[in-house]
Amino acid sequence: MTDRSTRPTPAYGSRDPDALARRAGAQANPDRDQHFLVDDRVLDRLPAYLPEAADTSHLLEIGGGAGALTDRLLAHASDGTDDPATESPSGRVTVVERDPAFASFLRTEFSTAVETGALEVVEGDALDVSLPSFSACVANLPYGVSSAIAFRLLPTGRPLVLTFQAEFADRMVASAGESAYGRLSVSAQHYADVEIVERVPKEAFDPQPAVESAVVRCVPREPAYTVDDEAFFLRFVKALFTQRRKTVRNAIRNTAHISGLGAPEAVVEAAEESRLSQRPGDLSPTAFAALAQLASTHGVPEADPS
Repeated sequence: MTDRSTRPTPAYGSRDPDALARRAGAQANPDRDQHFLVDDRVLDRLPAYLPEAADTSHLLEIGGGAGALTDRLLAHASDGTDDPATESPSGRVTVVERDPAFASFLRTEFSTAVETGALEVVEGDALDVSLPSFSACVANLPYGVSSAIAFRLLPTGRPLVLTFQAEFADRMVASAGESAYGRLSVSAQHYADVEIVERVPKEAFDPQPAVESAVVRCVPREPAYTVDDEAFFLRFVKALFTQRRKTVRNAIRNTAHISGLGAPEAVVEAAEESRLSQRPGDLSPTAFAALAQLASTHGVPEADPS
């Protein structure tokens, strides 16, 4: 066996995903929501989907696995002072990995980057650990918790390139009136312009998931409307979409226990008939915001019931 210390260290961005998996000595476990992206072409494209003007000085990755994407992010991380004569990134990468075996492997495989401060490996659940003040995030998210992680990342106001199940991605980007449009669409689009930039087949992963996947780019921006209470707005959207087949009038009346409205009937009386007769799935984010503002004025929302 070749002594690792005598092997030439490959330049960042050139490591083979299959070779990384072999060196890690452990396979991805679908029972633990592990489906590692192994297609070199897709891996190479992911960092490039960040907006052209994105700050890449501190990139965040959720779920590093055997490090195929970590390798590409190290090659992409830059604070604008990179010396083309060297192969070392001037920026840095933080990767969050909950599996102790893979976290340990990442520290070993990228030991030079760890020693120079170019890479930090945080072992733990991305829903529980303290996240750094990253400049952008590129990640192949664990699908079982992708929604929870996405809504931890979106409010940070940073560019995101995230891989999701295709059905989830379709709901994120859907517009009012489309069948996929729902709470997820309104909530995601409240924080950012979201678009699907690539669809990824099952064969790009190991082990293969049961569904197709898609890469979503989220570019942060202020919404085209104003809400005085963001938490209430998001709760109000959630509430009405639990009654998506009802009219907005009945949805407001039936979901006060979710939205926290103290006087739902007052909201119904104050709202325009044209809006009340629609279904929640027909309301644009701007229309939801206007209705939420009216509800917070006339409905006297109580403390968050959660």
